[in-house]
Amino acid sequence: MRLTSDRHVVVGADFAGFPLKEAVKEHLEARGWTVRDLTPVQAEAPMYHRVGFMLGAQIAEREYEKALAFCGSGMGIHVAASKVPHVHAAVCETLPAAKRATTANNCNLLAMGAFFTGPRLGKAMAEAFLEHGFGDGYEAWEGFDEYHQIGFDECESFDYEAYRANNFQVVDPREAQLGPEPRGLAF
Repeated sequence: MRLTSDRHVVVGADFAGFPLKEAVKEHLEARGWTVRDLTPVQAEAPMYHRVGFMLGAQIAEREYEKALAFCGSGMGIHVAASKVPHVHAAVCETLPAAKRATTANNCNLLAMGAFFTGPRLGKAMAEAFLEHGFGDGYEAWEGFDEYHQIGFDECESFDYEAYRANNFQVVDPREAQLGPEPRGLAF
């Protein structure tokens, strides 16, 4: 698997997200990242949902740890990628949200919308998402890791039929006690 700690990422975009993808890709490469681009030619870029499937497959097949996805709104490519097993996708429009997606929710795919995200913000969001990991910045919050790990694990193993059969309740839920929020924590 190609890891973010080794500065590897996979990217892809439909026609609408292509210009933002190019700006982010160029920025990351200038900062020493190895970027695999699944959609290098705008005129040949597949429809948004197919790009989402392609990127999701890179994660599901354990080729890449994280991916960046781009379409017009970020929504469609996010929905499609989320259909692929083991993909935990976030669509973000702010820097704090992009960072929180990885540090708190352990997301492995960040989707951005070129209609709403300018190149500078896209570059900063990509950096925040790629250069942070689960739990970063929350070490002082007792129970934070366990609480959010339960959320990740229950999403990863979610079985709708079992949930339905259990009267729409999580089967064998685990619990974690969150300590008091540390003073000065902004997000």
